[in-house]
Amino acid sequence: MAALFASGRIIDLILLFIVLECALLAWIRRDELRLRDLLPNILSGAALMLAVRCALVGAGWVWVAASLLGALLAHLSDLALRVRRGAG
Repeated sequence: MAALFASGRIIDLILLFIVLECALLAWIRRDELRLRDLLPNILSGAALMLAVRCALVGAGWVWVAASLLGALLAHLSDLALRVRRGAG
């Protein structure tokens, strides 16, 4: 188990589960769910997972920071969509 974390493979598995979750949601709720509405939220979580992976494998701080910036931008996009939906 320690090797799974040290290599960052645990994050690869989590990212795979995120992709599978999206595919399953799109398949099960294809009439009711617009996946593009969930995409910023999903991307934000995925970017956070990438930041954790970068930290686990000892990547440079620039990669961790870039992943965190991606998460922030996706999160802000998600908030903007939610505010726009609430105002409309």
